[in-house]
Amino acid sequence: MYGKSPSRAGLLLLGIQLTALWPIAAVEIYTSQALEAVNGTDVRLKCTFSSFAPVGDALTVTWNFRPRDGGPEQFVFYYHVDPFKPMSGRFKDRVAWDGNPERYDVSIILWKLQFDDNGTYTCQVKNPPDVDGLIGEIRLSVVHTVRFSEIYFLALAIGSACALMVIIVIVVVLVQHFRKKRWAERAHKVVEIKPKEEERLNQEKKVSIYLEDTD
Repeated sequence: MYGKSPSRAGLLLLGIQLTALWPIAAVEIYTSQALEAVNGTDVRLKCTFSSFAPVGDALTVTWNFRPRDGGPEQFVFYYHVDPFKPMSGRFKDRVAWDGNPERYDVSIILWKLQFDDNGTYTCQVKNPPDVDGLIGEIRLSVVHTVRFSEIYFLALAIGSACALMVIIVIVVVLVQHFRKKRWAERAHKVVEIKPKEEERLNQEKKVSIYLEDTD
């Protein structure tokens, strides 16, 4: 005689127990939050994540866009096993996958930026059973030229200091070179003058002896 099959209530209780044993966590997403890029250039929208579940074929990534001046949210990009580009809209033929899920990177690249690309780009990652978590955001500002930030000024200051040090070293080396050259020329002149001086003294000595003999 076969044993009784488990009741529906028993299966439900077992499911609740297994769920309770599963780690409670959520997908954490990391973005630059604010980004500035020049009109007509390309920009990489970086989005990385962490998840307690191993990354597999169930991973999905969704990128959307909210215009700065308002309006409905627009689809930008979708990834599930393979990347899916938009077939229409403002981002058609202007977006490319640049991520690596094995490294928890789900970034994309936007080509040929336009001023109406200003707005907020959202990055949502689901890695079942880890499907909860906040959506990452990047506020993109498309400008004519990039404003100098503290990093640019610091890089400029370091570059100027290095260039000044190189110039100082070159000047010191040249000064030492010309000094050595001048000393060598002086020493050569002394060597030339000494035989002439001895010859002059010998001539004076001969004249002196001749005068003494004539006296």
